[in-house]
Amino acid sequence: MAPLWSSTWGSSSADTNGAASADLKPSLGQIIASKRIRYTASALAFVGLFFLAFRNYDQIPTLATMRGSAGGSSAAIGTNQDCPPSAVVPSLEGASVDWSRYAYTQYVTNKEYLCNSVMIFETLYRLKAKAERVMMYPDNMMSPTETNPQSNEAKLLVKARDQYGVKLVPVSIQRRAGGDATWAESFTKLLAFNQTQYQRVLNVDSDATILQPMDELFLMPPCPVAMPRAYWLFPKEKILSSQLMLVQPSEVEFDRIMNQVESSGRNDYDMEIVNQLYADSAMILPHRPYDLLTGEFRGDDHKNYLGTDREEFDPATIFNEAKYLHFSDWPVPKPWIPMSDNIRQDKQPKCVTKNGQEDCSARELWNGFYNDFTQRRLYGIEEQTIIEN
Repeated sequence: MAPLWSSTWGSSSADTNGAASADLKPSLGQIIASKRIRYTASALAFVGLFFLAFRNYDQIPTLATMRGSAGGSSAAIGTNQDCPPSAVVPSLEGASVDWSRYAYTQYVTNKEYLCNSVMIFETLYRLKAKAERVMMYPDNMMSPTETNPQSNEAKLLVKARDQYGVKLVPVSIQRRAGGDATWAESFTKLLAFNQTQYQRVLNVDSDATILQPMDELFLMPPCPVAMPRAYWLFPKEKILSSQLMLVQPSEVEFDRIMNQVESSGRNDYDMEIVNQLYADSAMILPHRPYDLLTGEFRGDDHKNYLGTDREEFDPATIFNEAKYLHFSDWPVPKPWIPMSDNIRQDKQPKCVTKNGQEDCSARELWNGFYNDFTQRRLYGIEEQTIIEN
């Protein structure tokens, strides 16, 4: 302020009398009242605000971020910049967690997938997984409060609700006209992004077997989406696998999903949608042990799954550490579709020689996966349906 004061009020030739100079010294009120001072201060304030705004332009709230912080669960969602590039899975030991804030989710589009979904929830119930269980199912199948089910579908839904503690959420199935019928309704999976009654959900495909609970994933660092890579395509293609998605539901992310669905191409399905949106921003979950394919036991080259070419593939070790096993064995059919003896004999894993002895552990495990699925489906979950039919 000294230079401004002297240029406004001081003059080296005004007079040489000390008392006169003292009389000319302005008061604080006079300085504040000065138009030049006020104009100069305003200009400096404007320049300062302009500089700060551009220096922190990336922190200025946008419509999207303001919408995300409006309330509800959206306020807790971090931006993609907050996501660690790869996940370090935390331990549950000693953690104090309100498990009502988290849920395993499944989507159902028809009776076949309904049965698979009930099997998944039965396993989670039997293994004492801590998070809640939510099934999104076609709203025309049954009222979620039904007490006297008549159809086989309704009986399965009531079984899931009353025996396995599943919360039933009726939804409108998301369909895509044309294209592959197998995937035409897979968009329904993306409704997991809209389950804003939970802080986080873990959506798993139902053409799979859960081998161990995965509750620890709910305690991962904040990130809108976390998924494993499709390790069987890596590193040639860095594609996210939508077989297992850890999602922080929010209105903002659900709007992004729906907008992407509306503008997607004819051959774009759930996996393409999530890759278009999150390929470069999702937190990467370790595929080992969270996304093991049954086809891995039929292969000869396991370095993509193992992450190294220096570790020997031991089928029993891999199976014991795995938590989620996805049935993916083309051209072997899905496990609820009958497999001919010719296909089984031709496609089952080969026995190998180890230390001079024949080792058929991969074959035994692989056949066990399919036999177990079939037995549970026929004589467990579908028992009441079989008796009635």
